[in-house]
Amino acid sequence: MINTAIAGLTLRMATVDDVPQILAFIQALAEYEKLSDQVVATEQKLKDTLFSDKAFAEVVIAEYEQQPAGFALFFHNYSTFLARPGMYLEDLFVDPVLRGKGIGKALITYLAKLATERECGRLEWSVLDWNQPAIDFYHSLGAVMLHDWRINRVTGDTLANMAAMFPASK
Repeated sequence: MINTAIAGLTLRMATVDDVPQILAFIQALAEYEKLSDQVVATEQKLKDTLFSDKAFAEVVIAEYEQQPAGFALFFHNYSTFLARPGMYLEDLFVDPVLRGKGIGKALITYLAKLATERECGRLEWSVLDWNQPAIDFYHSLGAVMLHDWRINRVTGDTLANMAAMFPASK
């Protein structure tokens, strides 16, 4: 358990027993972002990718008055320019009825602390351009929006087609 200055709030690293709650948070986040149709995550996929020998990400769970309140899912990346690891916050979500209590701030500032402890050179994340409350929140913490960078993504058939472009060895 990670102590916080907010009465009734604790943070902790997730365990495999949290998988159903993590999936519920993911689904709630997708609903908020109007992206529910894109969620294909299952409990088994989360177990395999978060809690196996080949874990790709970590999760911090926020509990308010001993009830699930939110989560932050993150993973490490690498900056060649800094020659240091970085941390990427993939998802940050707080139950809408609990927003405004400092839970989101506790989660993201804990990740900043963890990033500095792990000697990361930066903490980064993306935000949807229409999500002004989140943008304002991040700005209030000192985050800088990078307007000169654009995210590129390939998925599904496009990803498979791109992979097929790699010449096979003879």
